[in-house]
Amino acid sequence: MEKSTYYNPADLAKFGNITEWQPEMGNKFFAYYAEVFKEGALSEREKALIALAVAHAVQCPYCIDAYTSDSLQKGADEAQMMEAVHVAAAIKGGAALVHGVQMMNKAKELSM
Repeated sequence: MEKSTYYNPADLAKFGNITEWQPEMGNKFFAYYAEVFKEGALSEREKALIALAVAHAVQCPYCIDAYTSDSLQKGADEAQMMEAVHVAAAIKGGAALVHGVQMMNKAKELSM
């Protein structure tokens, strides 16, 4: 039985079609995107793991699918991928909690 979801996994394959309505910007984006993911100071595997972690932080199901596949293809294992997800979760959780300082400052200001 096929699971119903708002996101259609088949749409990921259509990503390149964004150039149809704005070729100049779409082509510039894809050229930049390709350059970013080339081997550099970071390996392609490391970049795929970073992308996987970011995909979870921004909650992009298409990106999660794409970078799960990419991470495996580039030699990452399941433990490395899950560790990357935990790094993203820790950063996202910390970012939410640090805003507690803002709340504390405002509460103190209003209590004076």
